[in-house]
Amino acid sequence: MSSISAPDDGTTIRDHRREIWIVLGLSLGQSAIYSIISIIAKLTDSTPLAQQTTTLNRAQSERPLLDLTYQLSGIFFALIPVALALYLLSRDRFAGGSAPRSVGPDHCSQDADGRRSVWQRLGLDLSRRTAWTDLGWGAVLAAVIGLPGLGFYFLAQHLGFNTTVAPSGLNEHWWAVPVLIMAALENSIVEEVIVVGFLMTRLRQLSWTLPAVIAASAVLRGAYHLYQGFGGFIGNVVMGIVFAWFFHKEGRVLPLVIAHWLLDIVAFVGYQLFF
Repeated sequence: MSSISAPDDGTTIRDHRREIWIVLGLSLGQSAIYSIISIIAKLTDSTPLAQQTTTLNRAQSERPLLDLTYQLSGIFFALIPVALALYLLSRDRFAGGSAPRSVGPDHCSQDADGRRSVWQRLGLDLSRRTAWTDLGWGAVLAAVIGLPGLGFYFLAQHLGFNTTVAPSGLNEHWWAVPVLIMAALENSIVEEVIVVGFLMTRLRQLSWTLPAVIAASAVLRGAYHLYQGFGGFIGNVVMGIVFAWFFHKEGRVLPLVIAHWLLDIVAFVGYQLFF
């Protein structure tokens, strides 16, 4: 594993801290706050938690084309914080001192100037050399997380500390399945790039220990899923630990995106078609 050197001066340290707050405040940190508010509302409701339903991918309008417009707009704008995170990380190589390196192994090719691009440092680059490996790891991770996760969901719901999750609330339009596949891709890109790639890189640059970095990434992932209940929180913390450790060892986010995308496709599209 390549360690990330701490920034050279106090100004850079402060900048990295501000960047974390800004990116999370515009994306998953904001989602975590609303998720905490949501679980408090659910717990203080007269209906028991296990008898409540949480619906994902809700319809935004009864008018099909207007609903489609809302869905596509939501997917597009949700990706803007990802663009911001990648832009901020890409500026590292222009800062004073040596360019920060990836959290994972230093096995990627370099830019023309001798420094790796943000795509290479996060393991988001598409190359013939890594394509099949990324797909393989993505499928393995999806299976490792998905099968036990499904069992844990039913157990949590049965024990009363999770809501019933309806992965799709879209009406039966011709575009519903393609939109759900795109929504699954958006979720996977936003979560894995920000909560794993960006956050872990910045925290390591701030000299956090590896256990603290993995814990922060995993707890954040669990926090923005609290709206589902405590089962959703625990299950996603476990997923976060596995994904963060994989990034630490392999230095690639793309297999995590693939795994997450596969999991969400099965949940979203499966529910839309069969329930």
